Amino acid sequence: MTKAEKVYELLKIAYPDAKCGLDYNTPFQLLISTMLSAQATDKSVNKVTEELYMQYPDLDSFLTLSQEEIELKIKKIGLYKNKSKNIYNMLRVLKDKYNSEVPKNMDELMSLPGVGRKTASVVLTEAFNIPAFPVDTHIFRITRRIGLAKGNSADKVSDEMMKKLPKYKWHLMHHLLITHGRATCTAQSPKCAICNVNELCNYYKKRIAKE
Repeated sequence: MTKAEKVYELLKIAYPDAKCGLDYNTPFQLLISTMLSAQATDKSVNKVTEELYMQYPDLDSFLTLSQEEIELKIKKIGLYKNKSKNIYNMLRVLKDKYNSEVPKNMDELMSLPGVGRKTASVVLTEAFNIPAFPVDTHIFRITRRIGLAKGNSADKVSDEMMKKLPKYKWHLMHHLLITHGRATCTAQSPKCAICNVNELCNYYKKRIAKE
């Protein structure tokens, strides 16, 4: 068993309920929520989208909103001006170019305004069960700390992780690492002493060596 697979198995024991933290009912709603989640917590996004999706559940209803109206509705989320502009433009591309359907492949998703590889990967794996490995700040930090990846960008880390795990493990590993990052391997003052993968972790070994 590889190191990546050992980490996967141990984190599965630690976090049996790991799953997507965003609330959504359709691929379209997931796309919007993921765009909103950049540099924001899932919790803050869910607070905003709960009412938003009740009033505007689909593309056609969203298209009735001006960019300024979208701004007002997502104002509690960071970078709301830029996000509202991207969402406003994305809606129109989705309508005109993709027949109001959320695309099911990476290149087409990334052709949408405001959609990068991470957002596209989340939509593919969550909404369509198509293997992908989204990398957020938690995953970037943890994989490098443990020694599962060395890449200096989220895309490079994603490529490395996809090589180290079989496709059917990508989806859950993504959620396991995010959950681990929130609960234990935090950015500041990680709880190494209670971490159940610390014996496999390069960061922990270096930390112990200094003590």
